[in-house]
Amino acid sequence: MRTAAIFSNNMVLQREKPIKVWGDGADGRRVTVTIAGHSASDTVRDGKWCVTLPPMSAADGLTMTICSGAVQIVYREIAVGEVWLCGGQSNMEFEIKDELNGQKTLDSLSPECGVRFYYTPKQRIIDSDFERNERQAVWNMASPEQARAWSAVGLYFALEISQKLGVTVGLIGCNWGGTSASAWVSRDVLESDAALRLYLADYDAAVAGKTPEEMIAEYDAYAARQEKWWADYSALLAARPDIAWQEAIEIVGESHYPGPMGVKHENRPCGLYETMLQRVCPYTLRGFLYYQGESDDHRSESYEALLSALIACWRRDWEDDSLPFLNVQLPMFRAANTPDSKNWCRIREAQANVYRRLRNTGLAVLTDCGEYDNIHPKDKATVGHRLALQALCEVYDRMPREQASAPMFSMGYAMGNSFVVRTIHAADCFHVDGKAVGFALAGADGVYYPAEAVFSPDCIVLTAKDVSAPKFARYAWTNYMKVTVFGKNGLPLAPFRTDHVSLAADQTAFQSETAG
Repeated sequence: MRTAAIFSNNMVLQREKPIKVWGDGADGRRVTVTIAGHSASDTVRDGKWCVTLPPMSAADGLTMTICSGAVQIVYREIAVGEVWLCGGQSNMEFEIKDELNGQKTLDSLSPECGVRFYYTPKQRIIDSDFERNERQAVWNMASPEQARAWSAVGLYFALEISQKLGVTVGLIGCNWGGTSASAWVSRDVLESDAALRLYLADYDAAVAGKTPEEMIAEYDAYAARQEKWWADYSALLAARPDIAWQEAIEIVGESHYPGPMGVKHENRPCGLYETMLQRVCPYTLRGFLYYQGESDDHRSESYEALLSALIACWRRDWEDDSLPFLNVQLPMFRAANTPDSKNWCRIREAQANVYRRLRNTGLAVLTDCGEYDNIHPKDKATVGHRLALQALCEVYDRMPREQASAPMFSMGYAMGNSFVVRTIHAADCFHVDGKAVGFALAGADGVYYPAEAVFSPDCIVLTAKDVSAPKFARYAWTNYMKVTVFGKNGLPLAPFRTDHVSLAADQTAFQSETAG
């Protein structure tokens, strides 16, 4: 008899909700779980058992005992507090040791800071090493040594929530850099939508005619080559930190990332759903923190459907269709010498649409936090703080939306030669850092020109000298720009558009804006 790998000393259990504890064992054996005077039992069937403990108030220093006949497991130093799962790709995975003020933050940590972390082992495939690797993962308390590889976004979020609520916060890191949302959902989810089936079609085409054994051998050969390339590149970067990418690859050769698709690739559809997410499900949670979308920018037109499906899938698996899902809207970003295809605009729009449409969701707007030519901005404290604002407002009811949420487009209409934009979350008006930029108007022809803006509480009036009869308006409809318009609450005005033009028309509009 044993528990699932996520249960260990120092774990955090979710307060004020029924707590699930599960594991495996021999059929017919009776398993009893006891903590803080509460007990629950189950009989092992088909090798599995699962008990549900009653809700408990916040507490620290508890002990859990799991008994089955003469077999006994004891977990100590358990806290009951708030538990959040940190999902997504590299910007959620981004480690605190690499963050802008990460070392200072690390130096301030101690077990008394009220944050603990469990990192779901990053495993590509369920193979002979899978169980051994999984069993090595444990919950850790905060310290400068233990926390170096923790999610910086998650840590900053948890520190603020712990301080505001006065409880221990547990984070479950379940993320992998460079991965699509399609890697984190079940196959039936992708099969249920024609747009999402394209992810499966791409995979099937990539692996056609290959056996699992051939795919594994091909991937292992790639991994060995890539490990050597990374060592060479890292050594070059250490010696010449300012070297340009083109010169670097002329010296060390091209990177082969992301490698051949197959059963061992971390980005295969539904793969990490099986090897990571399902390994921590259904650990009782308060909700999900999610920072992702960069790796789906090639299919931005279907991202709203994909993100919606992911939220529904996770809530279904946790058997709670009201579980909070707090999302990070992508910041500004454009790689140097890359045209502005406006694909990140569509990802941001999809994220905003999901926030408006699905209940119990939050949106941390980050347009002012992007870095030109750097897809991994180093300031993660702002990200964690804005997620904390969303949690304190949408989940814990500790602050109003006017304080916690970015100003957002509500409705718009033409009025003579002007276009009136109505917003929410800016009842105290706006703050402009220098000159208001990023606004554009178009007439019936859909050609956009830069617009001037006049601000009043929850209202922006736009005019453009080249548009006498405006029909459409946009703001920050670009992959990268300097953001200068904020609500008086300090949060940036969220991007918006009032049209929904085709990609071809979008490119024409972009060229017109650039020429203007």
